[in-house]
Amino acid sequence: MNIMRRFFSIILAAGIVLLAHSASATEILVSAAASLNNVLTELGTNFQAQTGIQVEFNFGASSTLARQIVAGAPADIFFSADETQMDHLANKGLIDPATRVSRLGNSLVVVVPGDSALQINSAADLTNAAVKQIALADPKAVPAGVYAKAWLEKFQLWPLVEPKVVPAENVRAALAAVASGNVDAGVVYKTDAAISKKVKVAYEVPVADGPDISYPMALIKASAQPDAAKKFLAYLSSDEAGQVFTRYGFLLKP
Repeated sequence: MNIMRRFFSIILAAGIVLLAHSASATEILVSAAASLNNVLTELGTNFQAQTGIQVEFNFGASSTLARQIVAGAPADIFFSADETQMDHLANKGLIDPATRVSRLGNSLVVVVPGDSALQINSAADLTNAAVKQIALADPKAVPAGVYAKAWLEKFQLWPLVEPKVVPAENVRAALAAVASGNVDAGVVYKTDAAISKKVKVAYEVPVADGPDISYPMALIKASAQPDAAKKFLAYLSSDEAGQVFTRYGFLLKP
């Protein structure tokens, strides 16, 4: 009898351990714009420490992530670098519209390699002969590149700059091209320039001159962990998260 009682006690204890592990192993997957890599990694760690919910990330160009979600790739949250890609998912009925929030803003800068003597004092300077190659996130689809193209089109400079453009997979790839010295300059988000020690900002695009940069986030309807994902969305909208976003240079949307 004692042996049986001990056996059932062991089974019960094991079951409790398994249940506790299952509760602590809740995991959500966030598909997020490449420019959010550093800040979301920190926020994900903070959130996990507070809630026990593990946050994994799939970073990339927002356009690529949107295509993945449309194709059925798993995701609990989409955090895009522009409204267009979120609209694309909304039009296909793939997000919960009640959870959609335009959380962040950003601005554009022109960066050059850290040892470059190139002077950029305006958008027009990108047309100078000294600037032979300019790295942009793919201006046909990737938000950072689309924003950069819109800025240059505003000043009727795109036809002159386009032949110099070296399109990159995403904004971090454009930043890396400049950091490596493979191109003369690049147009990236201000927040991306701030995380690299191998580039320097040659010109900050005035907010009034640049496009309205907006980062929306929303729950994916097919989320396997909707309750946990909603908790993370709420955390991202909190004042605590707002302070972290601001520290990384992002602008908070009202």
